[in-house]
Amino acid sequence: MSILINSTTIGDIIIVSGSVLLLFILIKTFAWKQITGIFEAREQKIANDIDTAEQARQQAEAFATKREEELSNAKTEANQIIDNAKETGLAKGDQIISEAKTEADRLKEKAHQDIAQNKAEALADVKGEVADLTVLLAEKIMVSNLDKEAQSNLIDSYIKKLGDA
Repeated sequence: MSILINSTTIGDIIIVSGSVLLLFILIKTFAWKQITGIFEAREQKIANDIDTAEQARQQAEAFATKREEELSNAKTEANQIIDNAKETGLAKGDQIISEAKTEADRLKEKAHQDIAQNKAEALADVKGEVADLTVLLAEKIMVSNLDKEAQSNLIDSYIKKLGDA
């Protein structure tokens, strides 16, 4: 019984088919669990890697959001510090200007008082000298019984001396 189909016999087909079937049965019996276990382990590892990557991405997003919020808060705080420093600086500047004006007014008033006191002292000195000169002049007039022209010359000379002094 040898039927040839393109140089292959039915017996060869049956043997090859049986061998393949036997190979599948042996693989199914002895190796299928291990092969599917490898695939399942690989599938589980890939799923775990995907979950881990997703968690890492979520953490990174959370950290990025937190950093953005902290940066925004830091910028706001920095602006507040700058504004406070400006306000403090302006207040200090106004205070310094006010104190300087007060001090200048005080010094000006003291200078006016000193000038007034010096003027009063100078007038008192001049009055004292004029009084002394008047007394001296009167003494000399009485002592010398001068005529009118001599008295006039004497007064002029004392006035001239007073002007030089």
